[in-house]
Amino acid sequence: MPPATFTAMCSANAPTPHRWDGTSARLPRSRFLRVDADSPTGLARAAQSTRCPDCGNRVDWHPRTDGDGRPVGLHPHELPAAAVPAISRWHVSSGIAHPAHDGTPWCRIPHTALCPAHSAPAALTPQLTTLRRHLALHTRRLINNGTLTTPAAPPSERTEPCRPARPIAHLLGVHYIAGHPIGAIQCAAQTRQRHRCTRPVLDDQAPHGTWTLAPTTLVNHRSRPGQTMAVYDLTHLPFAEQMRWRHQHCPGHAASSAADPAPTEWEPFDPRLHHQHIHQRLPHGERKQHRGA
Repeated sequence: MPPATFTAMCSANAPTPHRWDGTSARLPRSRFLRVDADSPTGLARAAQSTRCPDCGNRVDWHPRTDGDGRPVGLHPHELPAAAVPAISRWHVSSGIAHPAHDGTPWCRIPHTALCPAHSAPAALTPQLTTLRRHLALHTRRLINNGTLTTPAAPPSERTEPCRPARPIAHLLGVHYIAGHPIGAIQCAAQTRQRHRCTRPVLDDQAPHGTWTLAPTTLVNHRSRPGQTMAVYDLTHLPFAEQMRWRHQHCPGHAASSAADPAPTEWEPFDPRLHHQHIHQRLPHGERKQHRGA
């Protein structure tokens, strides 16, 4: 049979298998992400999928439009909007997360509202309670299999105010605030197994920063002349070392050019937004400290 005849006999409107609710039963085609050549971070534009370090469940990180410089971690699946409180509804459009409902019957929810490693929010619907319990069972299986190691609880700022949970660092001429203590900042690079590196950025074999007191320079009405804050200063390190800290890489991945599986935790320090994380005492009350706290 000639090829043209065979083509004419094939139906162009072959039925597509569907589930009971009308959705397509075919798996979506895999998409290959590309990294822009001029990207300063090496991250792809679409969502970065990683695992929550506290519970081990999957989290999708999206850029956000509500003025916060850090990406938001969302639960990877859509949920019925009626089951999610209005304050926790998000929607994603073109890879960008918007903190509002778009009017559809479905929405996204932040992972922090479901993470079993944290306290449950007060307004939790029965559907979210069931989903949270399912995530907790998955976390328990990971712990039993040795895949997930429960991290030690960070020191409380109220009982130990000289060990800030979110320290302020000075590198490349800019003040940043970290998401974890200096010694707990995890490498964001990708390993050969395409997983996130578990090593810390602070390394005993690499040069360390120094704790010092720097002017706070508050720009609101609460400014006081001569007020200082504890800062982990890295500006005396070589440029390559400062770039390693800015990219949040351990010494073993300092020269890595692969796309990072997770975004960095650095956030530009703003004394008006982060005034609760300003500490006027150095760790352990010392003038300078060469080891990260």
